[in-house]
Amino acid sequence: MIIEQPPFLYRALYRGAYWRKPVEGEKVVYLTFDDGPIPEMTLWILDLLDKYNIKATFFCVGDNVRKYPGLYKQLLEKGHRVGNHTFNHVQGIKMRTKNYLANACLGSQYIDSDLFRPPHGHMRLRQFYKLRQYYNIIMWDVVTRDYSKLVTPEQVFNNVKKYTRNGSIIVFHDSLKAETNIKYALPKSIEWLIGQGYTFKLL
Repeated sequence: MIIEQPPFLYRALYRGAYWRKPVEGEKVVYLTFDDGPIPEMTLWILDLLDKYNIKATFFCVGDNVRKYPGLYKQLLEKGHRVGNHTFNHVQGIKMRTKNYLANACLGSQYIDSDLFRPPHGHMRLRQFYKLRQYYNIIMWDVVTRDYSKLVTPEQVFNNVKKYTRNGSIIVFHDSLKAETNIKYALPKSIEWLIGQGYTFKLL
C-alpha cells in the first residue's frame, strides 16, 4: 500500500500538491499516463480512450515530445491535457536543485502546460517549492505499478480495484516496459470503473 497509495505522511511532505480531487455528489476518477509519448504505446492508448470517449492527462517527457512532435500534437487535438515530466525523466533527489530546475525548464520548451509531475514522485523540498511557483504539482492517489516486472497484469488490475476511491488520480504509463501489463489492465480497469459508476474527468 505504501507504493500503490501513498501514506498520509508522504502526502503531507509535499503540502499543496494534488494527490486526489473528489467532486461532491459524483464518483469521479482522473486517468493519467506518464513517460510518453511514444508511438508504440501512446497510439494504442489513444485508440482505447477514443473507444470510451475518455479524456486523460499525459505527463510527457520533453525529449519524447522532441522526437515525436506529431504525436504530442495529436494528444492535444484529441482534447487530452498534457503535463511536464521533465526533459529526461530525471529524479530530483539525485540532482542538485539548479540542475533539476534546468531540466524541467528545458522540458517546458516542448510541453506547454501548467502541470508538473516529478518522475518517480520524488524531489527535494526546495525543488518542490520552486516548481510550485510556476506549476500545479500533480502527484497521485493510485499508482498501478504497470511499469514493474515484479507484478502481473492481474495484479495491476487488482491495484485499481483495491485502491481507487472518489477523486482518485490514477497513474498508468505509456512506456514499453509497461506494455504487457497495461494492455491487459487498462481496458479491464476502464470497464470496471464504468461498472462501479465512476465518470472520468480531466485534471
